[in-house]
Amino acid sequence: MRFPLALCLGLVALSAASPSPLQRRVVKEVLEYFHGRSNVHFLFKEQAVEGAVEREDPSGTFVQLRVTLAQTACKKRTPQRQNCRILENRRKPTCLACYKFDSGDVPKVLDKYQNCGPSHHLAVKEIKQRDEAECRAVEEAGKASDTLYFPGMFAFSKGLPA
Repeated sequence: MRFPLALCLGLVALSAASPSPLQRRVVKEVLEYFHGRSNVHFLFKEQAVEGAVEREDPSGTFVQLRVTLAQTACKKRTPQRQNCRILENRRKPTCLACYKFDSGDVPKVLDKYQNCGPSHHLAVKEIKQRDEAECRAVEEAGKASDTLYFPGMFAFSKGLPA
């Protein structure tokens, strides 16, 4: 009896540990966002992904995660990025990312929020509250209450007799 239970728990843990395609896409976009900043001169690699949340609703899929980055020895403009070793005791910023994707075959980003900084910076109460509010707004994107209605969007007129 214990073996099947342990096997089931192991499979659940394994499936939770492997990131979904949308989570991998968010991590990739976070790295692009971080490297696009003007004050970043070195290449950073993903070190850990924590607190991954993925929720589906009729309006799409919401993904939230924290990515811990680690500085490498390579400059940001280095053409070959595969062989960059991570430097110990260097900058290790954390990025919070919240994305909302539509339900299409190739999911489009409906809304997103990213905030990167030192891990102690993201723990400050005011910043944490702002991050939570921004992520809630991203999660609500695409829902019926969010839809804009323009004049004439649902206006149907009956043609005059000729």
